[in-house]
Amino acid sequence: MRIRVRVPATSANLGPGFDSFGLALDLCNDVVIDTDADPGVTWEGEGAGELPVDGTDMVSTTIARVGAATGSPVPPIAVHGVNRIPLERGLGSSSAAAVAGVVAAGHLLAAAGASALDPERIVALAADIEGHPDNAAPATLGGFTIAASDGFVRRLDPHPSLRPVVLVPAVRLPTMEARAALPSTVSREDAVFNAAHAALAVEALTQDPSLLGVALQDRLHQDARLALVPAVREVFLELGAGGIPVCVSGAGPSLLAFETDARPVPAFGEGWTVLRPGVRASGYEVSVEA
Repeated sequence: MRIRVRVPATSANLGPGFDSFGLALDLCNDVVIDTDADPGVTWEGEGAGELPVDGTDMVSTTIARVGAATGSPVPPIAVHGVNRIPLERGLGSSSAAAVAGVVAAGHLLAAAGASALDPERIVALAADIEGHPDNAAPATLGGFTIAASDGFVRRLDPHPSLRPVVLVPAVRLPTMEARAALPSTVSREDAVFNAAHAALAVEALTQDPSLLGVALQDRLHQDARLALVPAVREVFLELGAGGIPVCVSGAGPSLLAFETDARPVPAFGEGWTVLRPGVRASGYEVSVEA
């Protein structure tokens, strides 16, 4: 059996929607699981020569954990990944791997008679394993998603005119380091500010993108994370001063901006990669060859 899973990059938080909002981007990793090939792990693209090949990678460990959780160990497999999502840049590469692993495990176990996994269960399993439901939800469902801390997930259609631009710096920022920089408490004023702007962001992302410049403002996490990467902070401020809506993508250090014909995102020279992936309406895709 050969299982092919394609999973998109995701941008979480989207300004005020800390640990809740996520947007699927049309930049995808592909994973192939083969039960007939010699067992092993190989990678192409992002992370090749860096990601583990001993079965301790996120895809392989996720497959094993799903099998163990259901009491149905998976058979020996070959794992091959073609990675396009940059690592440790706030674009959900770990969640993409977790979703790919859950989806692959579901099909492996279904071939042995287990019940199929529905999308809600895939989100829950991937989030439990990788820790970020705000990434797992859009990677699974596509579009714009809201993931509540009680496990409730809602998918909404993004506005068709959204033109996301991802600015990827050469520097990396591990999620744990970015989260460790956040304050342990926030003021009531800042909490109210974010609640109001998160509500505006839902309207902006789904109905009226002209609101994005106001709606993406945040007081909970972006300043602390940008302080860790001063060069990124300079670009963030420059974009905002130019009237281009921008937020930190996930934990950073990448930035997610939204351009229009009137306000295109400029190039920032050496040390930056600019991607224009578009919004992805669908989440993962899977095909199975017996």
